Amino acid sequence: MKISFTINNKPQTVDVDGDTPLLWVVRDVLNLKGTKFGCGKAACGACTLHVDGQAVRSCSYAVKFAKGKKVTTIEGLSDGKKLHPVQQAWVEEVVPQCGYCQPGFIMATAAMLEQIPNPTDQDIDDNIVNVCRCATYYRMRKAIHRAAKIKSANLETAEKTETPKSNES
Repeated sequence: MKISFTINNKPQTVDVDGDTPLLWVVRDVLNLKGTKFGCGKAACGACTLHVDGQAVRSCSYAVKFAKGKKVTTIEGLSDGKKLHPVQQAWVEEVVPQCGYCQPGFIMATAAMLEQIPNPTDQDIDDNIVNVCRCATYYRMRKAIHRAAKIKSANLETAEKTETPKSNES
């Protein structure tokens, strides 16, 4: 079955069984290895990526549901010039220990910050439910708060540098 979608801002068509998990299409067909396999049951979150801006567990998301949608993996999160605010905060807070689950946490956090720009600790507990065997949760929480501040500062800077539109006709 031919399925077309956009991945990391590039149009893509794959010829696979529509019930194939999106994770395996991303990793094995498109050779994007940043998204990880963890449990295969959508419980751990290592495979989290975005479909139309929403965090999804790609190990249980059939590729046929991505048809015509925009998929973003950890490789496509930054703009190519600088790190995404969540990636930047992860580096600054030295979050990873082994690092295996971190792409999933970063993707889940990036999606949450789009919905909740300034999350409380309770918001983080309610929304970031991925699993880290190394237990770097304390550093992740610090990084999530830092990412919210970085994102907010970036938005303020962008608003100040935008050219005001003239009302002249």
